[in-house]
Amino acid sequence: MEHFVVSARKYRPQTFKDVVGQQAITNTLLNAIENNHLAQALLFTGPRGVGKTTCARILAKMINSDGSETDDEDFAFNIFELDAASNNSVDDIRSLTDQVRIPPQVGKYKVYIIDEVHMLSQAAFNAFLKTLEEPPKHCIFILATTEKHKIIPTILSRCQIFDFKRITVKDAKEYLKYIAGEQGITAEDDALHIIAQKADGAMRDALSIFDRVVSFSGKNLTRQAVTENLNVLDYETYFTSTDLILENKIPELLLQFNNTLSKGFDGHHYIAGLASHFRDLLVSKTAQTIELLEVGDQTKNKYLEQSKKASQEFLLQGINLANDCDLKYKTSKNQRLLVELCLMQLASITFDGEKKNSKHYIIPASYFKKKGITPIPVSVSSKTTKSKEIVEQLTVTKKEEAAAIVSNFQVKEPPKIVLKQDNKRTSGLSLSSIRAKKEHQIRQMDVVIDEENLPKDPFTEKQLVEVWNAYVKKIEEKGQYNLASILSIDTPKLKDTTIHLEFPNATNKVEVERQQYDLLGFIRKTLNNFDIGLDITVNEVLEKKYAYTSMDKFEKLKEKNPSIDILRKTFNLDI
Repeated sequence: MEHFVVSARKYRPQTFKDVVGQQAITNTLLNAIENNHLAQALLFTGPRGVGKTTCARILAKMINSDGSETDDEDFAFNIFELDAASNNSVDDIRSLTDQVRIPPQVGKYKVYIIDEVHMLSQAAFNAFLKTLEEPPKHCIFILATTEKHKIIPTILSRCQIFDFKRITVKDAKEYLKYIAGEQGITAEDDALHIIAQKADGAMRDALSIFDRVVSFSGKNLTRQAVTENLNVLDYETYFTSTDLILENKIPELLLQFNNTLSKGFDGHHYIAGLASHFRDLLVSKTAQTIELLEVGDQTKNKYLEQSKKASQEFLLQGINLANDCDLKYKTSKNQRLLVELCLMQLASITFDGEKKNSKHYIIPASYFKKKGITPIPVSVSSKTTKSKEIVEQLTVTKKEEAAAIVSNFQVKEPPKIVLKQDNKRTSGLSLSSIRAKKEHQIRQMDVVIDEENLPKDPFTEKQLVEVWNAYVKKIEEKGQYNLASILSIDTPKLKDTTIHLEFPNATNKVEVERQQYDLLGFIRKTLNNFDIGLDITVNEVLEKKYAYTSMDKFEKLKEKNPSIDILRKTFNLDI
């Protein structure tokens, strides 16, 4: 049995021209070699399987090449590969720095390729700093990593950084097509496209998937074989789902979803793919955005054909519903029901039911037809009542039945109420509206006092305090504990017919002024004197009395019990 070599190794690029999807980096490195402008410390960073280690090996081989060597010469004695994942200690780095001092026996440079460099320990990084900053002239370091953010800034500042990008679906598909031709395999364009999409930008993953699918299907690679082997939903599933949604066939749509689940696919994967399908249909509707559609030519024609059936409003609403279902899927307790509900909502977007044939009649049209009456559309008039309009505009063959119908729908005009309003309207939530309401209340009180000859019975300050306490108890029962507490701060004092209050801060004053109308209304009505007013002052000194120091508290306690001072002196206590 002949030894099998996987495609990722068998077709590993040997020159920069063979590297897929990294033209910017390979051109930069070629120009640096030709112009003798190559840095002594390089950092290759990017996702897995995009060519970091491959480019490092090609570079190491090229800088030692002078044109006189044979094609199969690889300068193995000058290239040192170190896996930092397993050689990440300080001793490993010290051993490497000792080797750096020895010049190469063959070629010009010794190249050290350190893979997964982010796995080095903090101490190993620090031990590597000096050598990396000032290496010998014959030495070049190439560091490779998938996680640049884990490398300390002092290492990054000493390296020339090359960011490798993900390989596009188009580039990966073209390379797979080349390899299929090399191996004599017949492959459908859509099959290779699905493999390239599944690889997610990694060429090594694409080649591994390619080998697996070839082992499954042999020399003929079809789209169906790829979807079965990779367990991915075929484009046809989403094309069929969209057709059923546009045709409002909810039962067939639910059965298709059930069939998808029975094949082992996840509902989350299905609904996320449906949202992506709607996005691709939306992209297909405009000529400028068709290039964003990463599918094969045959599938692209299907997208263009189906995009003509779906309106832009439907696709936007469909993407919104599918995306909302995608976000709620993980937190849902009944995930299948969530997806089924989403599918029913999607199928109902373009479905109006019986509303399409409905007419806006005051009385249902079917009733008139049974009675032999031909209905005429009613135009609304602001000057006449609805009953008069119906009598004038309906052609009635049976007057008695028409009169009975009209009598059931007579509308009496309500009496008109004319209110005096200011031309300037204010919002009910604005500060100006609150101010206007307060001014209106004040004007209302003034009008009452001026226009009515109200009683002004005499009363004493004791009676006032009793009524005051009764009001405080009343608002406490209503749950207004904050206002009740403020009104209990000071005892009201009477001077003529004016109630005087003194509060420690302006906040208390503002709070009482907001409620003064209810307060004065209660007191005036109870004491039968509508000449009572309210005057509130703020005494900041009073507020300071509430903030006692430790010494103030001690003095108060000493006044009540002098023995406390003896206790403090006896045990030499602090206050």
